[in-house]
Amino acid sequence: MGATGIGATDLETLLAAAVAAPSLHNSQPWEFRPVAGSSLLEVRAAAGRSLPVADPSGRARLLSVGAALFNLRVAAAHLGRQPRVRLLPDDRDPGLLAVVDVSGFPPDRSRHPDLYEAVARRRTSRMPFTGRPVPTGVVTELAAAVLTEGARLYLPGVVATRRMLALTAEAERRNRRDSARVRESRAWVLASGSGPYGIPAAALGPLDATGRMPMRDFTGAGRARRAPAVPFERHAQLALVCTGRDRPLDRLRAGQALERALLLATARGVRTCPLHQALEWPDLRHALLRDEPGWPQFLFRFGYGAQGAPTPRAAVTPGAVAAAVPLG
Repeated sequence: MGATGIGATDLETLLAAAVAAPSLHNSQPWEFRPVAGSSLLEVRAAAGRSLPVADPSGRARLLSVGAALFNLRVAAAHLGRQPRVRLLPDDRDPGLLAVVDVSGFPPDRSRHPDLYEAVARRRTSRMPFTGRPVPTGVVTELAAAVLTEGARLYLPGVVATRRMLALTAEAERRNRRDSARVRESRAWVLASGSGPYGIPAAALGPLDATGRMPMRDFTGAGRARRAPAVPFERHAQLALVCTGRDRPLDRLRAGQALERALLLATARGVRTCPLHQALEWPDLRHALLRDEPGWPQFLFRFGYGAQGAPTPRAAVTPGAVAAAVPLG
């Protein structure tokens, strides 16, 4: 990786890691543009890969781009570089979300764990967890990881957990009654092998037979869906990524904080699953924190259990990298 450009092999490593990030409905709403003759990568939101009904403000899209940006940083560190990132660097170009300089800087010698191997192993698990609590030491690590990226991990107690699950269940009921949301969600459910975007039907997972865990029903079919309902864990462990403000800058930071936590959880053998429904309704999002300060950005459950099924990703081909064309 030279000072005047990025080699095709290194660029492929960087982008393969970036596109492995999670995104709402696996929409992969990012675009990376190598700047010819330099060591710079521009990061933009991809036109057309959005969810205007579920995410009209683009908040979740910015979280997804932030997560991809963090994966890119992890891959750069794996290649022996310490990337420099400028978020929203140009007021005249709001579509430019970040510029990453991956030229020859000293390697990252911080005490943060190497998360590169976790990038390929991280998956959403929509399956039941065992109910065995995640040790306090691991939870503390997750909170510290989020704090490192300028966000906060709110860990609710029993009462707040019940409230958050109730709000998520209410959001799920609203989603199923909203025909536009059902149509949009169904459009992202795909047959296996039918394309690089969206969620394969095999990865949807079951619903909770007890009704305690408000898992997202992507098809709007309720209990009539093909996968049989099964009992989920009785006591959920939840975590909510929050920011002090709610600007685009804060959302990009929250996405990086979220991905650092998800990768660290993966490295520690902990499964994670988004419970994003309440964040898609302004009144329910506001109620998640109630009297706590900050802005909720992403709610997830975590625990021990089966690994989630893989979801497809857009290919990063050597030819496309060599040509330095935009990659999504």
